[in-house]
Amino acid sequence: MEVKPDLTLDLKGLLCPMPVVKINQAIKNVPVGGVIEAYATDPGVMADIPAWCRSTGNELVTIEKQDKVIRFVVRRLK
Repeated sequence: MEVKPDLTLDLKGLLCPMPVVKINQAIKNVPVGGVIEAYATDPGVMADIPAWCRSTGNELVTIEKQDKVIRFVVRRLK
């Protein structure tokens, strides 16, 4: 099932910790239950985003790497 994002972020070219900083700022702009879709090129997000979701109580819907671009989707739970 494809999730329709409330917000899409282009984080390509940003290095750690900026993708996490940007998603942390953006999550406040979507309603609870809302979804953010983001695209990044820093391979660190493969570990950083799941860790951020665990520490903030948000849901990592999907994370996938295609070539050099990593797409992830996060649902705001609180």
